[in-house]
Amino acid sequence: MKPESAPPPWIELERLLEQARQTELEAFLETLSPRELALCVSRLDDDRRARLLAAIGPDDAAAVVEQIPEVQAVDAIEMIEPETAAAILHELHDADRVDLLSDMEHGVAEAILDAMTDEEAETTRALRDYAKDVAGGLMTREYLSFVDSMTVDDLLADLRANASNYRDYVVQYIFVTLPDGRLTGVLRLHDLLFAAPSRTIRELMIPNPLSLRGDASLNDVRTFFDRHPLYGVPVVDDQERLIGMIRRAAMNEALTDRSDAAFLKTQGIVGGEELRSMPILQRSRRRLAWLSVNIALNVVAASVIAMHQETLAAVIALAVFLPIISDMSGCSGNQAVAVSMRELSLGLLRPSEVGRVWLKEVSVGWINGLALGGLLALVAWAWKGNPYLGLVAGAALMLNTVVAVSIGGTVPLLLRRLGMDPALASGPILTTVTDVCGFLLLLGIASAMLPLLT
Repeated sequence: MKPESAPPPWIELERLLEQARQTELEAFLETLSPRELALCVSRLDDDRRARLLAAIGPDDAAAVVEQIPEVQAVDAIEMIEPETAAAILHELHDADRVDLLSDMEHGVAEAILDAMTDEEAETTRALRDYAKDVAGGLMTREYLSFVDSMTVDDLLADLRANASNYRDYVVQYIFVTLPDGRLTGVLRLHDLLFAAPSRTIRELMIPNPLSLRGDASLNDVRTFFDRHPLYGVPVVDDQERLIGMIRRAAMNEALTDRSDAAFLKTQGIVGGEELRSMPILQRSRRRLAWLSVNIALNVVAASVIAMHQETLAAVIALAVFLPIISDMSGCSGNQAVAVSMRELSLGLLRPSEVGRVWLKEVSVGWINGLALGGLLALVAWAWKGNPYLGLVAGAALMLNTVVAVSIGGTVPLLLRRLGMDPALASGPILTTVTDVCGFLLLLGIASAMLPLLT
């Protein structure tokens, strides 16, 4: 007799949750890998997800929150009591806590902040004032800093006395400040542990440490870590007072999030992250906002074909080359879009440099256009035995490749100058222009040379 297969883990999670067995529930969660945990919790509905976070301890709940998508974590935390939510958020890193609260409804977020300790709420509110993509929005307040006059013996005594409070802090570095809070040095743990107890940390520190301002952009943070192989960097205000620290891991996570968001936008997913656990109507509405625009743009391209029905009827072989020219030109244009978006994100390109970008892209466009157009011309000639058909198809692809890279390279810059999102709008503009121009070039040249094609 064939043994019954074990139920999927999310079914077991639902069973334990319904039976309200907290001890077994926490033990079961510990058996799951991070990937399995994310899968199981994401399969729960909003109500069960909120009940799960409320049923287990704050430590375990925080571990769950760290694994699931942020949008699911926000929805779940909004549904539980503020005191319980505050206890869960207390276990998270400062930046993660701020990100979740920033995405919540204002009233809910304030209720949770009111349930926190005064010190934690003040820190969280201060961090929330920064945008997510600047140094202040990436930094954490969980680091160690001491005034430069403190002795080694006093510092070690403080570490021992507050071991439980410091256990989750970043301790690769100890920052040294002046009495007014200005950053003056960095102390290595090796130097601290092997120094005489009576020495001051001012004598042991590395003076004039590298730092970033709170308003430094994500690109500036990335450039810093590219140049300096450090675990973290201190963040200071305009008066050089220490206000936080950025971990390299936090920077990498922010870059990944930005890349994911840009990719979704280029694929027509607007309005933020989309998961299949979201309400169907909400997902449909977001997608239709993009698709309805695209169908209107495609009608414009189709009208060009309708204008040349007689040419198509006379030389039906031209219909074969319409999608080829459209697709190949679109690919060339998308390459140009990708390069412009990349250079803009790295700060290597200013939106005002439209002319420079156009000249660079036109040079590549002519070379690639000649190569691709020549290849297509040979294929068309070999297929129908008519060199003029090859000339028409090849010329249309060559010229449209130049048009495509020109549009793809410059449109992101123009959109950025107009305050629009290049990742969201570049695709439809590029597709429409390349389709219209490609169809016009192919059918227009064919119409002019119609006696030689029939």
